[in-house]
Amino acid sequence: MCLHPASIPPVPAETARVAQAAFKKGNIYLKLREELGVLYKDEDFAALYARQGQPGESPWRLALITIMQFIENLSDRQAAESVRSRIDWKYLLSLPLEDSGFDFSVLSEFRGRLLKGGQCEELLVKLLESCQSQGLVKARGKQRTDSTHVLGAIRDMNRCECVGETLRHALNELSVVSPDWVRTVVNEAWYERYGIRIELSKLPKDKQREEWIQQVGVDGHHLLAHLYQSEEACIELLRQLPSVETLRQVWVQQFYVERTP
Repeated sequence: MCLHPASIPPVPAETARVAQAAFKKGNIYLKLREELGVLYKDEDFAALYARQGQPGESPWRLALITIMQFIENLSDRQAAESVRSRIDWKYLLSLPLEDSGFDFSVLSEFRGRLLKGGQCEELLVKLLESCQSQGLVKARGKQRTDSTHVLGAIRDMNRCECVGETLRHALNELSVVSPDWVRTVVNEAWYERYGIRIELSKLPKDKQREEWIQQVGVDGHHLLAHLYQSEEACIELLRQLPSVETLRQVWVQQFYVERTP
């Protein structure tokens, strides 16, 4: 992935017209664009990219999206969808209304570049401090809100989506293959937690987020225990489902069981 520096375009006329008509009482992202303008140019991020290769998304946009993710507690998938669908985001990012956005994996790749770049992480700090000085981003709790907290919060949101969607997908596939068996393993609360896509629901915040992840971990472990502790031939077939193997691998990576003495 390489960077071909380009001048930052103004907000497209049609995007500006629709955004200003839709948000007559103001909007945080319209305010951010109007009060802060554009803090960066592509050259500020040159050290993060190779000189040759396929051009990537404009890094100044990705830096702004990272802050917006933090403000709204969005996962990468949700943030990429917001770029495609929200007029206030398109206004801040100088995008035309018809812009279709990018794959959500671009955001995690960009954060990886920031973390590896040393001095380049200061670019995110620059934007964050400017937002804080305008009252657009506030510290959470007693801790100072800095770039580490921003990246950590986004990582946690993606973890929520990953584990929740992994378990939901496994349950859906198991329900197709053996619905009667699934009903013997789950209870009504599971249907409420995993009945819709995790990315479409409002992911929990702060302390509730950790409690939610722990509950998902317990549920997944409960399901895996029933799958792997049974010697029945029909359960052996369920263990061979791709979604079940994915669930097992994700739970090995994301959770461990504390055994009380």
